[in-house]
Amino acid sequence: MAGAPGAGPGAGAGGGAAAGLKTYFKTPEGRYKLQYEKTHSAVLHYSHGGKTVSQLTVAYLKEKPAGQGSAPSTPSSSSGMRSAAARLLGTGNGSRAHSFAGGNGVSRAVSGSSRIGGGLGTSTGLGGSQAVANYDGKGTYIIFNASDTLFISDLNSQEKDPIKSIHFSNSNPMCHSFDPEAKEGHDLVVGMGSGDVYSMSLRQQLQDPGRKPAAAQHYNKGDKDVTPNGSRCTSISWVPERDGIFVVSHSDGNLYVYDKNKDGSTECTFPAVKDQSQFTVSHAKSSKSNPIARWHISPGSINAISLSPDGSYLATVGRDGYLRVFDFSKEQLIFGGRSYYGALLCCSWSSDGKYLLTGGEDDLVQVWSMDDRKIVAWGEGHNSWVSGVAFDSYWSPPGSDGTGENVYRFGSVGQDTQLLLWDLALDEIVVPLRHPSSGSPTFSSGSPSAHWDNACPPTGVLQPSPRMRDVPKLSPLVAHRVHVDPLSGLVFTNDSILTICREGLIKIWVRPGQSENNQEPNTSEFVLGNPALKDRMITSSNKASGSSFRQPSSVLA
Repeated sequence: MAGAPGAGPGAGAGGGAAAGLKTYFKTPEGRYKLQYEKTHSAVLHYSHGGKTVSQLTVAYLKEKPAGQGSAPSTPSSSSGMRSAAARLLGTGNGSRAHSFAGGNGVSRAVSGSSRIGGGLGTSTGLGGSQAVANYDGKGTYIIFNASDTLFISDLNSQEKDPIKSIHFSNSNPMCHSFDPEAKEGHDLVVGMGSGDVYSMSLRQQLQDPGRKPAAAQHYNKGDKDVTPNGSRCTSISWVPERDGIFVVSHSDGNLYVYDKNKDGSTECTFPAVKDQSQFTVSHAKSSKSNPIARWHISPGSINAISLSPDGSYLATVGRDGYLRVFDFSKEQLIFGGRSYYGALLCCSWSSDGKYLLTGGEDDLVQVWSMDDRKIVAWGEGHNSWVSGVAFDSYWSPPGSDGTGENVYRFGSVGQDTQLLLWDLALDEIVVPLRHPSSGSPTFSSGSPSAHWDNACPPTGVLQPSPRMRDVPKLSPLVAHRVHVDPLSGLVFTNDSILTICREGLIKIWVRPGQSENNQEPNTSEFVLGNPALKDRMITSSNKASGSSFRQPSSVLA
C-alpha cells in the first residue's frame, strides 16, 4: 500500500490555476465547478505540539427565537423535547437561495466589506476591531481549525478570509462539532490536543469582538488514574436526539460521554482500566460529574467516531484497524470488523442508518451493512491513505422516478490529494453475495462459516477482514485531484461539495446547475429535518446512469 505523503508547502496560498489543477470535474449528471475558496490569513503559531490537521464542520445556525436575549445562555438544565419546527429551523437558510454572492443575510453594522475585518463588518481578531454585526438570523458557516486557532467563515460569502478567529492559549483545537438542533445554550463543542473540551455558543462567538472563546464552558475529563498527562482528543460529536449529550474520543483508546447541561467543574475520576484489550464502561459516581461516563474501546488510539442519524448507534475506528459499532443506549458492542491493512482513519453513516463507510491506511473505502453486520463492498481508487468519507444524502440519480433500484452516492478524499465519487447500487450488490466465487471467509473463532451470503456474525464479536474475492469491488465514478496538499475531509451540502486539506484550504465545488441557477430555493433545511425526504433522495432509481457493478470507466477530470 502507498505510504502517506507529507504535507506540501503553500497549501493556504495556492489556487487551482496556480497549482495546475482543473477547476471543474465531470459526472454523469453534469459538471461540478470550483466556485471559490476559503482559508485563513493569520500567521500561525505552533507552540502546542507542532502542526495539526485541519478539520471541517458546516454549521446551520437557525434564527434566534423571539424574546431571547442578545447573549445566548450558558449550559442550562432545561431539556424539553425538540419540536419539528426546531428541526426545520436548525438546518439551513430557510427559503433563501445560496446566491454565493453575499452573506447569510446578516444585518451589518457598517456597509461594504473589509479584507481586514473579514467582509461582514465584524471583528475577526485577525486585525483591527470593527463594528459588530447582528447575527440573530439564520446562516450557514464553515468552522475549521489550524494550529492554535479556530476559524469561522460565512459559507454564502465569496470572501476568502474568515469572519472570526478564536485563539486558544493552552492547546491546539483538534476536532469540533455543531448541533443544529440545540434548543438553547451551547451548540459548538471543541476537542483539544491537551484532552480538554470546550463548549460554547456559535452565535455568541460571532457577536463577540474578542479573540478568546466567549462564555465558554471548560471540561477536563480528570481521568488522572489512567492518563496523568491527558490524551489528545481525536474526534467529537453531538448525539442526535439526545438533548445536550456529546461524546469525545481520545488517543489513549477511551471515549467520554458529556452532558452540556451539567457543570463541568466537579472533580471526576474513573477507575484504572485493568485490561486494555477489553471493552468496558465506567459511570461517574457523582450525579454532578462531567463527563458522565467513560468507555474504554481499545488499547490504541480511536481515530474517528460517528453517530447514526437517530443516535441509536455509535461507530468508532482506530489504530488497531477495527471498526466497532455499539448500541449507544445499551452500551453494548454490536459487531466489528477489520481493515485489510493498517489503521482505519475515518467513518460515516448513510442518512438512513443502514450503511457505514470506512477508510484508512489500506487505501480502500469499505461499505458495511448494519443488517448483515459485515462488509458488503469495497472500493479501490486511492493511491494513498483515505482520510475522509461521507454519503451524499442530497444527490439523486439523473432521470430517477423513484421506482427503480436503490442507489447511494458517496465520496472519499485521501492523502493522494484526490476526491473520488462512487455509486453504490444495492440491487447489484446482492448478486455476488448470493453466489460467492469460491470458499467462505473464516470468522474469528477459526471455524469456517456455512456460506458468505448466509453468515451473520454473532453479537459482540470482532471479525477479521474477508477475502477480497468474496466481496464485490467498486470502481470510482469520478477521480479528481482537487488540492495540492493531502486532504483531511469533505462535506456534502445541498448546493455543493466542500473539501479541505490538512493545511486549512477549503474549496467549494458547486453542483451542476447551481452556478447558473442560484435563485432556486435552498431546500437543505427540509432534507435535513425530514427523514422521509432524505430517504427519498437516496432510494431513487438509477436507470440513466448504470449500476455500481456494471460500471463505466472512471471519469478522470
